[in-house]
Amino acid sequence: MAEKKNRDGEFWELALERAHLGVWDWDLRSGDCFYSAMWSQMLGYGEGELVKTSDLWLQLTHPDDRERAMASGERHIAGLTNSIETELRLKHKSGHWVWVLDRGGVVERDAEGKAVRLMGVQTDITKQKQAEHELEQVNVRFRLALAASGTGIWHHDLATRKSYWDERTREIFGLVADTDEVPHDLWHSYLHPDDKDDAERVHMAPLQTQKVVAVQYRIVKRDGEVRHVESLLRFIADAQSSGQILGTVRDVTEAKQREQELAHAAHYDALTGLLNRAAFDRLLAKHIATARPLAVFYVDLDYFKALNDFAGHAAGDLALKSVAEGISSCLPPSAHAARLGGDEFALLAPDCDARQAEELAGAVLAAVRDAEPGSAATSRKLAASIGIAHVADRNITVADALACADDACYAAKAAGRNRFAVFSPETASGSGGLNAARLAADTVDAMEDGRLKLFGQEIHRLGKPWEESRHVEVLARLVGRNGRLIPPGEFIPAAERFGIASRLDRWIIRTALSFHGPALKSGALTLGFNLSAQTLSDPQLWDFVDAVIDGTGAPHSGIGFEITETAAVTNFTAAEQFVRKARERRCRVSLDDFGAGMSSFEYLRRFPVDAIKIDGSFIEHIAQSRFDREIVSAISGIARSLGCSVVAEKIEEQDALDVLRDMGVAFGQGFLLHQPEPLEAIVTRASAQAASPVGWQA
Repeated sequence: MAEKKNRDGEFWELALERAHLGVWDWDLRSGDCFYSAMWSQMLGYGEGELVKTSDLWLQLTHPDDRERAMASGERHIAGLTNSIETELRLKHKSGHWVWVLDRGGVVERDAEGKAVRLMGVQTDITKQKQAEHELEQVNVRFRLALAASGTGIWHHDLATRKSYWDERTREIFGLVADTDEVPHDLWHSYLHPDDKDDAERVHMAPLQTQKVVAVQYRIVKRDGEVRHVESLLRFIADAQSSGQILGTVRDVTEAKQREQELAHAAHYDALTGLLNRAAFDRLLAKHIATARPLAVFYVDLDYFKALNDFAGHAAGDLALKSVAEGISSCLPPSAHAARLGGDEFALLAPDCDARQAEELAGAVLAAVRDAEPGSAATSRKLAASIGIAHVADRNITVADALACADDACYAAKAAGRNRFAVFSPETASGSGGLNAARLAADTVDAMEDGRLKLFGQEIHRLGKPWEESRHVEVLARLVGRNGRLIPPGEFIPAAERFGIASRLDRWIIRTALSFHGPALKSGALTLGFNLSAQTLSDPQLWDFVDAVIDGTGAPHSGIGFEITETAAVTNFTAAEQFVRKARERRCRVSLDDFGAGMSSFEYLRRFPVDAIKIDGSFIEHIAQSRFDREIVSAISGIARSLGCSVVAEKIEEQDALDVLRDMGVAFGQGFLLHQPEPLEAIVTRASAQAASPVGWQA
């Protein structure tokens, strides 16, 4: 008996201590409550530190938990529950809260069955609660990520053939239901007929692997709407059952549409819907390679710039779309049309003999004449000059084929416009056609072999030394294979005609900033770059510029861009977006050749530029021409009222400089002020003055 008593007392006391269980014993008759030493230790107290009153536990209980803890005991005493079980927080001696699990119950009743004594144990579950809290935080982040990504979760139990869709999955499929469980064959009923077999086959693939399987397919919602969805699937094994397939689902309809739009944009002109330059070049190369007879047409609209000047870019866009529709309606089934840029189009017609080519050209001329220029346009109808080149040599390049057609187009223009001409080597113009194509090709080679050189021309604050402003326009000079310097007036138009102007602009920007980025960063000078119409239309232009700036350290504020009215006319929307993005980045923007076109003031109103450069035709004879002085004065006054700096171009005579200074024109550029020289020499000179800042303020 002694051994058993020892086991009943010390043994169990030791067991409770080793288990870190705090014992409480509450005598309801006397109100006394006993707390074990381990209970006190659990809260950081030593022997005798706590006055063991009947409500000690209640005093130490977190205020938010008291009512719940008392209610648990009262329900049990009233016979409503078999035991006391609740979680609560008790205050530790050091001030923090200890989570405990309280379990106990009635151990003694009086003769009438009334509870007179309760006992229980409390277990420290703080670590468990912390783990639960951390898990809940993970789950919160997970649910937030799912919500942000629009992803739904579903699973299918292979043994019970039960499927469960969460709320987001049901929303994607357009299913109205209050519970996650759905009929096992419901998913199949949504599948698009053309995707059904592949989608079902892929959904069975996870049974053969532990890898995640991805699949995209279409569903047809109950209202007939077709949506694209993407699912990720994985088989989850279970030793107790056949396992389940766990999956996600995400609506990717908008992404699919964007993908299709980008694919379309990569091949088609956004305004007219015809093939773009790159797609046409690829198609032409493919047809040339077949060595079958082929007719290539170069179509250049007559009077289009006058239409833009008179009626505005909206009328120009309308006319271009109308022309494109007219051209498309003329084409035989095997022929293709493209907009090369601006008001230039190209056609290719396989197996087209001379008579058929002339008939097609005549039909295109009639379609252009019938095109709708809009009610705001001038009464003069549009016309076109068309060049035709017959190609049968599979070794001819795309550039040469187009050059032949372009050369014939120039012949049609020279003959009076509104007509077509057929290319022949004997009548090809000396400065166009194949010569221009070879010059464009040589420009590309010069970027690689070092024959393309960067020059610069200073922009002066009139009446002040250049060192006080240090603004430079970046220029390019091409050195021919024979060493002759080819002027920009030759190779830049060739680059524009044969689609490499954007590549040339990128080379100039990248090269200048790569070599002279540190000088710009130090504030030694600012550089201005001319942009072609092709470059302005490039949707990736700012990605390129930002990447070059990031790589070279050149500041946005040290860089300026010059756009001409001609370039803006070609793609007004692109020009407007370019100016907006440039201003967001604090790059300067100048309108070049200002006043040369009738729409100059319209562009000044629409584009929030930093500076305008008055066209040199108004500057050359300003000392002798009252008309030119009035024009320059008007332009300067309007520009200053809008907060724009004014630059006068082509200052070549001292008399012109004196007049401009008297008129208050702030900046000037021209041979009288500075002859273009290698950019490196200018940067070296400017770096010696880098201690003072540069600025455009008048």
